[in-house]
Amino acid sequence: MFEINIAVFIFSLIGVLLVGGVIGFFLARWLLKREMQKNPPINEKMIRVMFAQMGRTPSEKQIREIMRNMNKQ
Repeated sequence: MFEINIAVFIFSLIGVLLVGGVIGFFLARWLLKREMQKNPPINEKMIRVMFAQMGRTPSEKQIREIMRNMNKQ
């Protein structure tokens, strides 16, 4: 029957987990960057456009207040 040294098994397991963690980190980072380029977070220009679509002209105070509330969440 096939026998494996326990130390070799443990080091192999730790190595596989580390490599998987590193690959997972870089893959997640790449996917997040790609998603942020496709769908950027909301900015002041987008808020002005939303108000214009509703037929309103927002003041700077309203825009800053909305941005502050968005950043809180």
